[in-house]
Amino acid sequence: MALVYIIEDDENIREIEKFALQNAGHDVCGFSCAKDFYKKVKEEIPDLCLVDIMLPDENGNEIVRKMRSGADTRKIPIIMVTAKTTELDLVKGLENGADDYIKKPFSVMELISRVKALLRRTEDKKPNLLTLDGLSVNDEKHEVMIDGAAIELTYKEYELLSLFLLNKGIVLSRDTILRQVWGTDYEGESRTIDMHVKTLRQKLLSYGNRIRTVRNVGYVIE
Repeated sequence: MALVYIIEDDENIREIEKFALQNAGHDVCGFSCAKDFYKKVKEEIPDLCLVDIMLPDENGNEIVRKMRSGADTRKIPIIMVTAKTTELDLVKGLENGADDYIKKPFSVMELISRVKALLRRTEDKKPNLLTLDGLSVNDEKHEVMIDGAAIELTYKEYELLSLFLLNKGIVLSRDTILRQVWGTDYEGESRTIDMHVKTLRQKLLSYGNRIRTVRNVGYVIE
């Protein structure tokens, strides 16, 4: 399932949101301020964010604006969480690029439904064809081509390459790769990633050199 970050300074509300989304099968991290949220985003990019507008150190609209201007964060789905008294701020948030909003107080079912709907919409936008110069992955045909010639990959190698191409130029942490390719319940060591990257590089021929190791972090394709 998805990795969701919650930025909410009210501990009670944050815990309710966290509990509900975890019960729905998501991985969830909660933050009481923007500073801690930014620090975590540098370590691992989430699949979706719930952003409260009124925060102690930074307005939620400013968080949205910064995320939409960042190369690594501009495509992250964002749901604004607002009290009824902050509708003008809500409009600003939507104008800055938020995808949806929820008004306090809200029901747990509404929260889960909104998150599910937004994740479904963003997943539907995933392109069927991913390319890097002469390297291409056709998800509709489940086909990988290098300069017009088909190459054979295992299922995990295919998923790994698709993840890299979907995030060209973005450094992916080992935790992100494990979660996206092997699933949230996988308990193997990160050495598994290294072995798969090694074989993937060999099969991609000259394009294998485009997968760069970022020490102590993970991998990026350039």
